[in-house]
Amino acid sequence: MNVSYLELLKLAAPETIVVLTALAALVVDLTSTRDLEARFRFIINGMIACAGCVAAIVWMLVMPAHANALEGMFVVDPLTQVVKIALLGLTLFTVLISMDSTFTEHIGEYLALILLAAVGMMFLVSAEDILMIFISLELTSLSLYILAAFNKRDVNSAEAALKYFLFGGMAAAFTLFGLSLLYGLSGATNLGQIAAALEDKGLDPLLIVAMVMIVLGFGFKVAAVPFHLWAPDAYQGAPTPSAAFIASGSKVASFFIFAKVMMIGFTGGETNGVHEIAGSAAWQQFVSGWTPVVAVVAVLSMLLGNLVAIVQSSVKRLIAYSAIAHAGYMLIGVMAHSGEAVASLVYYAVTYGLTTIGAFGVVAVVEARSKDDQLASFAGLSRRAPVVSLCMMIFMLSLAGIPPLAGFFGKFYVFAAALKTGAPNLGLLWLVILAIAMSAVSFYYYLQVLKQIYVADMPAGAEELRVPVLGQVVLGLIAVGVILLGCAPNLLVGVLQASIKAAGL
Repeated sequence: MNVSYLELLKLAAPETIVVLTALAALVVDLTSTRDLEARFRFIINGMIACAGCVAAIVWMLVMPAHANALEGMFVVDPLTQVVKIALLGLTLFTVLISMDSTFTEHIGEYLALILLAAVGMMFLVSAEDILMIFISLELTSLSLYILAAFNKRDVNSAEAALKYFLFGGMAAAFTLFGLSLLYGLSGATNLGQIAAALEDKGLDPLLIVAMVMIVLGFGFKVAAVPFHLWAPDAYQGAPTPSAAFIASGSKVASFFIFAKVMMIGFTGGETNGVHEIAGSAAWQQFVSGWTPVVAVVAVLSMLLGNLVAIVQSSVKRLIAYSAIAHAGYMLIGVMAHSGEAVASLVYYAVTYGLTTIGAFGVVAVVEARSKDDQLASFAGLSRRAPVVSLCMMIFMLSLAGIPPLAGFFGKFYVFAAALKTGAPNLGLLWLVILAIAMSAVSFYYYLQVLKQIYVADMPAGAEELRVPVLGQVVLGLIAVGVILLGCAPNLLVGVLQASIKAAGL
C-alpha cells in the first residue's frame, strides 16, 4: 500500500506523540524546573511523560487504523494497536514507580530515554520487514543500555550496562548476519514475501544457519538460556525502575516480534501436517526445523532459571532468574504457531510485565530504606508496610501461577494452545508437563520472599517504613490490575482474539 507522507504521519501519530513528549520533558527539565528539588522535578516531568503516554493511548482508541504501509515497513492493525497500548501502559507505570527515585539528577534525560525506548518497541511491533525490525531493535536496545547505566553513583550500574551492551552488541551482529542470509536466500525483506520465496526450498543449509542466528539474537532479547548471561547482573546493577522496564516492556515487544518473525517468515509448505521449515518438537517425532531449536532453548531456560533462582539471596537476581524461567514458558507459545497461541502469548507477556513492574516497585521501596535488595532486608516488612507487603504477595503468587491471579491464566492459555497445536497426539505434552513441574519448583523461591515478609521477625530497632502515598497508590493499582486480569482474563484475551481475527492471522 502506497501512502502519502501525511497519511504515514497519521498512522504513526502515537509514536510521534511519544517522541514529542520525550522532547517536551527534556526541554522542561532543562529550563523551567532545573532549579527545583529533584523530587518536584521528577513529579512535574513524570506527569508530562504520563500525559504523553495517555494521549497516545487515547489516539489509538479514538482513531483506530488498519493499514500496511511501505510493504510491511509499518503495519497498523487492531493487534499491533492492542500491543502498543499495553506497552504504553507498562511505560506509564515505569515512570510512576520512578518518581520517588533519587539515583540521578538528570531527570529529563532519564524520562526521555524511557519514552524513546517505548517508541522503539512500538515501531518494532508494527514491523513486518526485517530491515525495520533490526532498526527498531537497535533503537530500543541503545536506550535500554543507557538506562541500565544511569546510576552514576553505583559502579554496579556501570558494570551491568557494560555487560548488557557487550552481549547485546554481539547478539545484534548475529541477528544482522542471520537476516542478511535470509535476504540473500529470498531476495526480499518483507516477512510474507520471504515465506513465499522459501516455501518450496526446504531446509537449505544456509537457511538453517540463518534460523539459528535469528533464534540466537532474539534469545538474547528475551533472556533465554544460553543467551541469558547478561540478565542477572543487569537486573541487579541497573537502577530498579530501569530494570523493571527492561524486564517488562522489552520482553513484551521482543516476544511479539519473535513470534511474528517465526510464524510468518519461517513456515514453508506442509508435509503430513508439519510445516517443512518450522519442523516439529513432538515427543519422539522430532522433525528438523526451528521448532526443535526453540524447544531445546525453552527446556534449558525453564530448568536453569528455576533451579538457580532457588539459591539467590538478592531479590532482583531472583526475579532475573525467574524471568529466564518465564521466557522458557513463553517460548512454548511461540512453538504453537497459531492465532490462539499468539493471543495467549501476548496475554502472558503483558500480565507478566505488569506483575514484574509491581515487584520491582516494591523492591525499590525496600531498597530506598535499606540500601540493598537482599532477602534479609524484607524481614518483617508486613509489620512495617502492610499495603506494600500485600501488593508483593499478589505479585509473587501471580508469578508463581496461583489462581485466580493473572499469572495462572497466562500459563494456562499458553499450555492449552500448545496442546491444541499438538493434537491429536498431544506432541507438545512433554513440554507442558515439564513446564508445570518447573512452576511447582518456582513456588518454593517465591514463598521464600513471602516468608521473609510475613513470617520472619523484624530486625532490632526497625521502624515503620514511610512509603509515599503516590507509591502506595501506584503499587495498589498494579495489584488490582493483576487481580482483575486474573479474575476476568477475557478483558484482554477477548480483545486479543478479536484483533487477531481482524488482522487475518
